[in-house]
Formats: sequence, structure tokens, C-alpha cells
Amino acid sequence: MNYWLIKSEPVKYSWDQFKKDKKTVWDGVRNYAARNNLRSMKKGDLALFYHSNEGLAIVGIATVVKEHYQDPTTTDTAWSVVEFKPTKTLKKPVTLAQIKSTQALAGMQLVKLSRLSVSVVTADEFELILAMAETKFP
Repeated sequence: MNYWLIKSEPVKYSWDQFKKDKKTVWDGVRNYAARNNLRSMKKGDLALFYHSNEGLAIVGIATVVKEHYQDPTTTDTAWSVVEFKPTKTLKKPVTLAQIKSTQALAGMQLVKLSRLSVSVVTADEFELILAMAETKFP
């Protein structure tokens, strides 16, 4: 299993809306590195859901339910989407400030490649985020 982080501005698409929808298509990604990460995702992989711009915190865990396919919002075949379902709300959100102040997370792509909307998370980073969130998974 692989781990990822996906970002969304809560005013555009929040964790609460995602939970209401029960599933979403992660579309509109127009960065090649983020697109490549989407294309690397496999069904069952887990993604940390991060509120960007407002909140600046990881708030939940999503699961890949459908692997990449052509982004239906464009005819340009360079772009892909993945489908996710919400899996678990974190007991305590983990803020960007907390992540930046944790030495073991200093190399996290969220910190190093802050503009990347879909990034890789290591298994150790994933487990540490869950511990910081006081959340057991599964």
C-alpha cells in the first residue's frame, strides 16, 4: 500500500462536503508532478486530506476507490483523475505548523514541495501524522 496527501481549499471542497458526497473525482490537477502521483495511485491506497489556504491542517483519511483515467473536465489527454471515498476523520487535525515543528516530518513533501497539490507520504510519515492526530487506523 502507498500513502499520499491531497490538498483542497475548504471553501472550494471541504472534508465535510467530501463526507456528505461519500465519493469524489479528484479532477482539475494541472501540474505534471501531481498528475504523475495520481497516475501512481492504486485502488486501496490511502491519502491524507489537507485543507489548504484556510485551516492549513490534515483533517481526514481518504481511500482510492478507482485508479486514474482521463480527466473529464478537459479534452487534453495529458490529465488524469482518481476517485476517492472518505474513510476516517482525524480525532485532532494536524496543522502545518505542527508538521513543520516536528523534525521527523521535515522531509515531508508537504513541507519541501509546498505548492504540490498531490504528494507522496511515506509509511513512517503517515503513522506519525496519525499519532499526532490521536487517531487509530483502521
